[in-house]
Amino acid sequence: MLANLRRRISILPSFNINASHSIPFFRFSSASLPSPLLDEDPQIPSLNSVNSLSKSQLQSLVLARYANGNFTDLVSNVVVFPPVLLAACRNLAAISCNGSDPGQLSSLLPSVSKRFLLQELGREIRENRFDIEAACVKMASPMNRGEYLVLPNLKLKVLVEAIRMVLEIVYDERFVTFSYGGRIGMGRHTAIRYLKNSVENPSWWFSVSFNHEKFDNRHVDKLCMFIQEKINDKILIDIIKRLFECKVVGVELGSFYFGRGFPQESGLSSILVNVYFNGFDKELHEMRLQKNRESPKFVSNELVSKDDDVFYKPVKIYAVRYLDEILVITSGSKMLTLDLKNWVLKYLEGRLELKVDTVKTAIHSAVSEKIDFIGMELQAVQPSVLHPPVSEKAMRARKKYLRQKEVRALELKNARERNRKKLGMKILSHLFKKSKQSDGFKFENQLENDVRKIVSSWADEVVREFFGSLEERWAWHRKLSAGHFLSLRHIRDQLPQELVDSYDMFQEQVDKHLNPIKAKMALEEEERRKEEEEERKYAKNTVEDLTRLCIKVDAPVELVRKAVKLVGFTNHMGRPRPISLLTALEDADIVKWYAGVGRRWLDFFCCCHNFKMVKTIVTYHLRFSCILTLAEKHESTKREAMKHYTKDLKIFDMSGNDEVYFPTEREVKMMGDRNLSDPKLVDGAISLALIRLASDEPPYSCIAHFCERTDTIVYRVRLLQKHLKVNPMDNDKWVKGMGAIHGSLNRKCLPLCPDHIHDFYMGRITFQDIDCASFVDVD
Repeated sequence: MLANLRRRISILPSFNINASHSIPFFRFSSASLPSPLLDEDPQIPSLNSVNSLSKSQLQSLVLARYANGNFTDLVSNVVVFPPVLLAACRNLAAISCNGSDPGQLSSLLPSVSKRFLLQELGREIRENRFDIEAACVKMASPMNRGEYLVLPNLKLKVLVEAIRMVLEIVYDERFVTFSYGGRIGMGRHTAIRYLKNSVENPSWWFSVSFNHEKFDNRHVDKLCMFIQEKINDKILIDIIKRLFECKVVGVELGSFYFGRGFPQESGLSSILVNVYFNGFDKELHEMRLQKNRESPKFVSNELVSKDDDVFYKPVKIYAVRYLDEILVITSGSKMLTLDLKNWVLKYLEGRLELKVDTVKTAIHSAVSEKIDFIGMELQAVQPSVLHPPVSEKAMRARKKYLRQKEVRALELKNARERNRKKLGMKILSHLFKKSKQSDGFKFENQLENDVRKIVSSWADEVVREFFGSLEERWAWHRKLSAGHFLSLRHIRDQLPQELVDSYDMFQEQVDKHLNPIKAKMALEEEERRKEEEEERKYAKNTVEDLTRLCIKVDAPVELVRKAVKLVGFTNHMGRPRPISLLTALEDADIVKWYAGVGRRWLDFFCCCHNFKMVKTIVTYHLRFSCILTLAEKHESTKREAMKHYTKDLKIFDMSGNDEVYFPTEREVKMMGDRNLSDPKLVDGAISLALIRLASDEPPYSCIAHFCERTDTIVYRVRLLQKHLKVNPMDNDKWVKGMGAIHGSLNRKCLPLCPDHIHDFYMGRITFQDIDCASFVDVD
């Protein structure tokens, strides 16, 4: 027995991803990998040294189960593996930690062991004994009596995350290129970049609009059938079906829940949606390739006629799908687009059995009509709209700036010459004193070298400036060559030949170094080349403006303004106003809440053409609404609040140090199209407020994933729709396209540590990153 125990423990060092010998671990048979660990006694102390797998190691472990075109038994051979479950825990903890406590990740295994044992969890899953229903918490909605919100506990979240990680490795490389959402590096901004850079001359387009529909049993069966085409695993299919039956995982088409950080979301839903639409994507991709093959191929010189007025526009099909939002674009005729639309509807309604809103799924002209997609407005425009020519006012401002720049350069030059004169006089005075004190110019070598360097640098700069100025060279050339008596022939004949030759050699050197004709000709040639380049560029832009169309992406400013008014940032006249609900918060929490909303809007719409309008809304409406809220809380005036907090909304901590959470005006001004990402919408930030409880509650553990801190504060959730008494399904009173948190979380209490409440207010973490099932009931 002791020998068997030693044999099992000897395997464990190969799991250390930081060790140099971690790669040979994959030489083991994939069928025998989990068995030694799952059969061990959970009380063995050495198991606490197991480390999580890296992504490359997990990928190798999954690919080891690939044979004959299918993956087999991924749950019993990969998911239940304790290092894989620990990697899932690490993913959840890394998101909720968000850099606030890096030491938390290094000591993750003890924190996990306090909640559950990885070996026991893996054994339950492998033997199909894991009770999913017992790991769920049902929360009844106060308005809809028969509606429940089902939340998974932390143990079930780890299982869901482990399955998501495995499915991501299986499917991510098999999805088509225009499938965005739920994938690493394939978010909203990446989709927008594709639309702006790759789509040329769009003529017609349509977006598929689904009726509000939840996945029922037939959709789940069809989803499992699609999974079984690539994965042969009965346990995985059974777990997915039970997750849908318990409503832990749900897919709602036509809703506004995906990718917004709502508690009713699931981390597994996005990849399941991509799997469900994968067959549709591949069929549409084949149609795109077929249309490209049908278009005739021409060499570039064959397209140019003698009059240079032939432009070839091939018929192309473009498609972008972000989860359940589908956009199809064509550069051909309307009949082609109509046939394509009919095929799309037939496939979605027939093969996938989905309900499509045929009225909203209509064909629109890409030039004359805007279309809504992934929360933004798209329209086909000429390139001059995206890059307008410089106006006369801007040109005058540019010329004024250049003149001011020349004046400043001249002032610096005069100041430099004046300083050189002073320094030269000091050097001469010093040398004169040295010569009077001694019999000659005898001084130290170091001083002599310094003087030589200074004078040499001055001389070199003067020579460079002289040869760089055509006027100076012209003046000296005229003085040294024009009107001299030695240039007269009858004078030259009477002079010695040596003097005449010396004069001619001198004139040759003057012409060589001071004659500005060649430099002037080169300067004129450069100016002529620049003019021709500008004319050529202007002609090219004009032709492109008449023959080419590209996509302009705008933020829906009207919807943003409506959201600003709905939440209470502005009054009915559009002017900033305070939000009385937030006066119960601390000053720092008020600023953080506004900062979280503003930064999310700026991050989401930074790729839009009218980003300046969003900057104005954040800089003006949100900033002054925050100042007015702080003034109302302290019963002071707006001027006094601005004097205390400044326009940058500085908050002072207990040590007297100022901290800035809200983006400053300079920071907002410098923002633009930055790194591509998949930002979360602002819905989850503006639709709730966390109010700190005034009563003293017993210490609770922080409900962020695997957070061990007990210095928590209990916050009560106050939802926007409950505060305003508005139904989110009412499009007349609610903002179109804006989601809402499930009403069952209203007035629930959540204990959070200072770091995680800071991240929650700033929008860095959402309800998806905390264990909402561990809420506290406080009367």
